[in-house]
Amino acid sequence: MQLTEQQLRFFKTFGYLALRGLFRDEVDALNDAFREVWTANGGGLDGAADDLNERLTVVVPFIDQHPFLCSLLDDPRVLGIGSSICGEDFNYMTSDGNVYSGDTPWHSDTSWGAKLPIKTAFYLDPLNAASGSLRVIPGSHHKGGRFWRMLGAVDYYRTPLDERGSLPEKTWGLSGAEVPSVALETEPGDVLVFNHEIKHASFGGGTRRRMFTINMQARQPDDDLEPVRKSVANLSRHEMERAYGDVMLQTASPERMRHLEQRLANDGHLAALSAKVRAERQQAAGG
Repeated sequence: MQLTEQQLRFFKTFGYLALRGLFRDEVDALNDAFREVWTANGGGLDGAADDLNERLTVVVPFIDQHPFLCSLLDDPRVLGIGSSICGEDFNYMTSDGNVYSGDTPWHSDTSWGAKLPIKTAFYLDPLNAASGSLRVIPGSHHKGGRFWRMLGAVDYYRTPLDERGSLPEKTWGLSGAEVPSVALETEPGDVLVFNHEIKHASFGGGTRRRMFTINMQARQPDDDLEPVRKSVANLSRHEMERAYGDVMLQTASPERMRHLEQRLANDGHLAALSAKVRAERQQAAGG
């Protein structure tokens, strides 16, 4: 599968795509795999012992922990998205699994200087504007432009802590839910693709909104690998030893390795960084 020229023009201009029903036939398998990974990481999705009470709301890496989810990187639909936007030699960055609760403020994702990073998001629950669907501000991904700079004033995670409480009311006199945007309603099996720099948020949602992502980027030139190293270093937050999980590597075909090898070749600093993070957390917990 390759994206059409029309889809690529839309993505380049507006920064997102909604691929309806792309994995509709695999919803049951996706649900089962999501539950297995979530449970294996200490979460539950039913009853009073819900994972949210234990503060488990994200798992990184996610698809790397399950053979079926790893195989999505071999699927022509996912390969088509990555190769159409990022090039045939695209890098798989990482993945995260999420159970969202409540609102998510307006923000852009961190790209660490990577070339053309995109997020491919698989939604497992029906969502609309009133129940927490993803909202995007079309065109807000054009980094460095006037529109992008103006919207930076309401980017929650790139704003100093003492100024976050009044966004975006301070700037425009609007609540987050009132900011002009497109609400991308989803059904299980839908896939949303968006540029990391696009401003996105969600409002009005309840608990147990399940979603997992596959993050991809254009391959970095071999003479400019510092962005790759910085991006890999960020995985130390999750105490990862390598750029990818064991199952991802153990089940990788030569074709899949094409999308893993650049980050693997530049993850030698990750184990030490993760050990430092682990020690700091243990010290904080003990002190």
